[in-house]
Amino acid sequence: MTSATRDEVPVALEGDGLELRVKPIGGGMSIGYLTLPRGTDMGPALKGMPGDACQCPHWGYVLKGRIRMRTAGGEETFEAGQAYYWSPGHVPVVEEDCELVEFSPTEEFEKVIDHVVSQAG
Repeated sequence: MTSATRDEVPVALEGDGLELRVKPIGGGMSIGYLTLPRGTDMGPALKGMPGDACQCPHWGYVLKGRIRMRTAGGEETFEAGQAYYWSPGHVPVVEEDCELVEFSPTEEFEKVIDHVVSQAG
């Protein structure tokens, strides 16, 4: 068994109020703890990925705030207290300061993180 409290998970990305903590937890999956400030639009950081969108699926829960997900099929908003599944091809836009906990396939998530880091550099 593997467990991972937020403080035990290393920071993978941070800056301007954004924090992403990620740790592989087994079974090819990673846990992510995300803090995203209001106004964050991941669109620019995802430019250059297929469809200019995140290609990693995520299963998670909104602990705090509100986030809108743009997809080729439209938009959907998720609020504190909601569990979610985001299929590949999504772009997050934060409407209220958010805290999320999510589970993602490690290999796919690492590709997205590497891309976002390269866009920031």
